[in-house]
Amino acid sequence: MTTFIDDHRDVYGVEPICKVLPIAPSTYYLHAARRADPAKAPARVQRDAQLGTAIQRVWDENRRVYGVRKVWRQLRRESVDVARCTVARLMKRRGLRGVIRGKGVKTTVSDTAAPCPRDRVNRQFRAERPNALWVADFTYVSTWQGHLFVAFVIDVYARRIVGWKVSSTMRTDFVLDALEQALHARRPFDEGGLIHHSDRGSQYVSIRYTERLAEAGIEASVGSVGDSYDNALAETINGLYKAEVIHRRSWPNRPAVEWATLEWVDGFNHQRLLGPIGNIPPAEAEAAYYRQQAALPKAA
Repeated sequence: MTTFIDDHRDVYGVEPICKVLPIAPSTYYLHAARRADPAKAPARVQRDAQLGTAIQRVWDENRRVYGVRKVWRQLRRESVDVARCTVARLMKRRGLRGVIRGKGVKTTVSDTAAPCPRDRVNRQFRAERPNALWVADFTYVSTWQGHLFVAFVIDVYARRIVGWKVSSTMRTDFVLDALEQALHARRPFDEGGLIHHSDRGSQYVSIRYTERLAEAGIEASVGSVGDSYDNALAETINGLYKAEVIHRRSWPNRPAVEWATLEWVDGFNHQRLLGPIGNIPPAEAEAAYYRQQAALPKAA
């Protein structure tokens, strides 16, 4: 209504228009004064403006994938005292929303003739320390030049991605490269007791992959047949990756996917809040674990 008055006041004047419309001239002038000087706005309006700016910043800084809960959690981490319902109201006003995960496509092709290690995880995707349990899986990406495949290796303790690889084929070399990256980055050889869990995909139960695990002193574990939850944690990471990166645009080629994956993995490990580990980033959770371990001898 005030916009209508703004558009026609030069022709008809404010008071004549207000006589026709159900609005008092004083009300119009009050709104006009507040637009000219935001400091004259009510306290709630000023607070909403400040929160709206903070919400927009958090949403933008996190790849525009956070929903209400994640934005609210991040604001609380920054000591911003705000109710979740307020965040929901202001995000709706600005048209901000989190990404929605779609239905996945099956990429596992089992080799029924290959011998498989037993399932040492049994859906219990928990670990008492880093480098105790890794899970691995891969997913597909459509590009203008054909399908690509992206493999991840995840440390279960803090859900940290420790290895990844993009490939144009599903050969064993592809998942081996992701494993080698994880081995180089984490060097779990001295700690021992590491279990590597995957589904029954032919790449993961191949002789070369199994031998590399054994050479590194890692115990292999493979999910049970016909169990849709046999590698649920790795599939969850795949789902987040697809929703937060792949499904949001079309991809021309492999370099574009590799660069976007690199950026996403870095943000996932060092910035993204994960509920299962206390709504903190994976790197922060691991750092807290090692600080606690370093303090134990001193406490003793």
